[in-house]
Amino acid sequence: MKPFETIDPALLLSAYAQGLFPMADAADDPSVHWVEPRLRAILPLDGFHLSRSLRKVVVGERFRVTTDTAFADIMALCAAPAGDRPTTWINPVIKASYERLFRLGHAHSVECWDGDALVGGLYGVTLGRAFFGESMVSRVRDASKVALAHLVARLIAGGWQLLDCQFITPHLESLGAIEIPQADYLARLYSVLSAGAGALGAAGAGAAGAAPAGVPSPPFVAGDWGALDALGAAAPASDFGAERATGSPPGYVIAQLLTKTS
Repeated sequence: MKPFETIDPALLLSAYAQGLFPMADAADDPSVHWVEPRLRAILPLDGFHLSRSLRKVVVGERFRVTTDTAFADIMALCAAPAGDRPTTWINPVIKASYERLFRLGHAHSVECWDGDALVGGLYGVTLGRAFFGESMVSRVRDASKVALAHLVARLIAGGWQLLDCQFITPHLESLGAIEIPQADYLARLYSVLSAGAGALGAAGAGAAGAAPAGVPSPPFVAGDWGALDALGAAAPASDFGAERATGSPPGYVIAQLLTKTS
């Protein structure tokens, strides 16, 4: 790919439907390459590990959690160097491409706030009922864990069937992620994308061209990103107060969803 060229949304979504995703070698690298790991990390939605300590943080609402309110800021925070990772794979091409995908409704973010400070969160791509986690970040203890807990609860409520984590890490493994061969991952992905029929959306409808043999073609059934908010709206106002405005349901709703499925 040419330096600083934005990846076409239809091409990007078509790649995800085939088990591929783009990365750069470093944040200052002007180009990207396509990645297809031999071993793929996924987090089974019925296997999220909500430890006693994390449940306490979630229910106690230590952070104000929002979704899709600071997508570009989350990407920037994920791309910023930190003590545990002096450089990242998020370069200008990646950043511009995913911001465009977000505007088209095929990418989402979960943000954790401490007051007015953005202290952690994650972002990823959605296609049908598969969610592809791209990056997560924490600037204070437990922020990324809380963001992932909220994401998993949102995917459960909205009917998603696959959460892709790309590469296994000890952090993800402690939260329930597992590693499977790429062939098994593709079988799961194709099964999820092939189930039923629905609208792919403006970004990819008829634009990606013919898919390779065995790869499902759009339209795909879409998960409902807002289903969790409906659950929060149904919770009694006395449970969280009229002034509460986190952009996400009460922590106990999140914990209940995760407990029922784990």
